[in-house]
Amino acid sequence: MSMSITEIHIVPVKPNSGLVGFASCVIEKCLYLGSIGIFTRPDGSYRLVYPTKKIGEKNINIFYPINSKLGQKLEQEIISKFEEVMNHDRHSSISNQTK
Repeated sequence: MSMSITEIHIVPVKPNSGLVGFASCVIEKCLYLGSIGIFTRPDGSYRLVYPTKKIGEKNINIFYPINSKLGQKLEQEIISKFEEVMNHDRHSSISNQTK
């Protein structure tokens, strides 16, 4: 799939019930997606959770990929950026501790 995913921003959070961060991105330079949750899986990998809004007893999807190829591409690119951010933060913490 040649759809461009740009401007990926990651906000790590203190882990809580599997939630480890939030992501936002821009699709094809014309659609902003935000509040995408990044959760850990039991095997240590990550998964994305798209935002919903609770109306009464129902959760209504705000947006989500309906094409599995786009879903996989979003997951790959966002998780790759998340891991890059987390590795950078770890290395920064280690180098700051050794000074």
